[in-house]
Amino acid sequence: MYSFMGGGLFCAWVGTILLVVATATDHWMQYRLSGSFAHQGLWRYCLGSKCYVQTESIGEPPGQGPGRTWVKSRANLGAQGHLYSRWRTLRLKEGKGAVQAYWNATRAFMILSALCATSGIIMGIMAFAQQPTFSRISRPFSAGIVFFASTLFVLLALGIYTGVTVSFLGRRFGDWRFSWSYILGWVAVLMTFFAGIFYMCAYRMHECRRLSTPH
Repeated sequence: MYSFMGGGLFCAWVGTILLVVATATDHWMQYRLSGSFAHQGLWRYCLGSKCYVQTESIGEPPGQGPGRTWVKSRANLGAQGHLYSRWRTLRLKEGKGAVQAYWNATRAFMILSALCATSGIIMGIMAFAQQPTFSRISRPFSAGIVFFASTLFVLLALGIYTGVTVSFLGRRFGDWRFSWSYILGWVAVLMTFFAGIFYMCAYRMHECRRLSTPH
């Protein structure tokens, strides 16, 4: 039983780290915009060497938020003018409300997944010290359920992101692909799922031993 819980705890730690890294980094998707390399995450998008908060792109052109300027000098006007024109066309086609809902849903499910995975780790550690007085509340079973909930949330987040990107955003860019932050999210799906499987196996083994023990 403890070997299963140890394996589940290892998968849970790896999965939680991957969830945090995937949620925080800016490489979910990369593409070329008017010949310039760009990439984006759940919180920021980067054009060249400069990054901007995603909320700026919903209603304002890049760099036009408070305290920022998109064109800083006349020398940059020719180089950036076509890129801005292309960006403006894309944003008008996407629509403000749809883009905002898309980002908010993906972010919310990723955060919920990370919180569930963290809670599962705490329950999984406590399962090693489960006392007979708490036999009615199986901590391995509870940890397994929480890990499965984490898997469900990250699947919802990745499903929303994949669907909208392929059917909506991907059509706006000629040369694009998913990047490593997105891939880490899928690896986290496997890790949290196997963590749940391991803890469910530990629960079943504990139940079999309890039922076979004479009272």
